[in-house]
Amino acid sequence: MGTITTRLVGEMLFESQMGQHKLMIDVPPSMGGSDRAPTPPEIFVASLGSCVAAFVAQYCNRVGIDASGLEVAIIFDKADNPTRLTNLRAVITLPHGEYGNREEALRRVAEHCPVHETITTLGGVTFEFHDAKDEALV
Repeated sequence: MGTITTRLVGEMLFESQMGQHKLMIDVPPSMGGSDRAPTPPEIFVASLGSCVAAFVAQYCNRVGIDASGLEVAIIFDKADNPTRLTNLRAVITLPHGEYGNREEALRRVAEHCPVHETITTLGGVTFEFHDAKDEALV
């Protein structure tokens, strides 16, 4: 089981620790943020885009398609009540590669990245709360 821990470091700025890596996260100005780092939804979308890009690049390298300059743009809408992202669409561009009749294979590869699989199969998230009286979770 993996664990990524996110801590408030001050003034609505957060730091997530994942192994040896740290990632700073800010919130929108409407929530008290100051545009010092990406917001959680931006990181979520970037996670999807980078996961798709990695899987597509790996497939292209394996079958001899030029993946140099590969770009994955995730286009999305924002909705309210509840606040969420909707209509996510991944636009994959291979500016130097020709995939010929492999578009369906590329689509299957992109759909199998773990972030996409999680989005499409996750039934929900369980929340646990601990306060000063509880023992530390981690």
